[in-house]
Amino acid sequence: MVAEQTSNDQTISCVELTKIYSGKRESKALDSVSFSIPSNGIFVLIGRNGSGKTTLVRILSTELEPTSGEVFINGIDVKNESDKLRERIAIVPQEARAIPWMTPAQTVLSYLLWRGFSYGEAKRRALETLGKLGLGRHANSLNRTLSGGNKRKVLVATVLASEAEIIFLDEPTTGLDPISRREFWSLLKEIGQRRFTFLTTHYLEEAEELGDRIGVLDRGRLVGLGTLDELRQRVNYNYSMKLSRGVPLPHVTRGEVVEGRDGTRVLTTEEEAFAISRELSRGGYKFTINPISLDDIFFYLANRGADQVGN
Repeated sequence: MVAEQTSNDQTISCVELTKIYSGKRESKALDSVSFSIPSNGIFVLIGRNGSGKTTLVRILSTELEPTSGEVFINGIDVKNESDKLRERIAIVPQEARAIPWMTPAQTVLSYLLWRGFSYGEAKRRALETLGKLGLGRHANSLNRTLSGGNKRKVLVATVLASEAEIIFLDEPTTGLDPISRREFWSLLKEIGQRRFTFLTTHYLEEAEELGDRIGVLDRGRLVGLGTLDELRQRVNYNYSMKLSRGVPLPHVTRGEVVEGRDGTRVLTTEEEAFAISRELSRGGYKFTINPISLDDIFFYLANRGADQVGN
């Protein structure tokens, strides 16, 4: 059980949150996930495809009921006070697409009307928000004529115009080219300064760039949670070496070896990293050596298994 929640509790809290999908074979999408984070800034949840990210977002945004466990957002019981919570949150699901034969103005306007705004207020908010996102000149163009990045901005405009306290964005930059993705990051940073934004992604560089706090989800279990510096401290090594497939594994005494789909990683100290690099260089083998990144942290935590955190 969790402690009594109050309306002044500005956190998102999950206790033993579990979701099992029934079918020919039961699938446990979330496995006893517990955490508590402040509802401010940008929180980024990272994980491989199928790790449970979308399931968690759907539960937090009242779209899906958990099999067991408790969830509170800013003191509101997600399971038992869903109607109250829906007035304060907005979500752009992973599968959301701007309707091709509508314009950005029509898209935002219709969403606000659905949320209960008057026509005049909805129209004012729609045009104002599109202008802020640099879409003013495209307000009356058909969505199908927009670039991929601008189509995503239209969807974000819908939730921004609602002035919801909390915004959920499930993999909002999937499918964007690298330039559009980086432009979108600037927009997300601005949003995070005004509204709490819960963002999921499988782009680790995106999490590193945007996250005030980062959660690591793997096979339905939370394996890490904290700021980037806090997660980096969990690894306890300064350098990462990536060895291509076929490169013989050197003798490692002060670090750890992590096997991944893209080859072998050796997480170790600066002294040993350079000793290994000299050995591999003499043999003519290909490798890279860099300071520890979020990419390395993710592989390290995911391979060590779950570590439930309740900040």
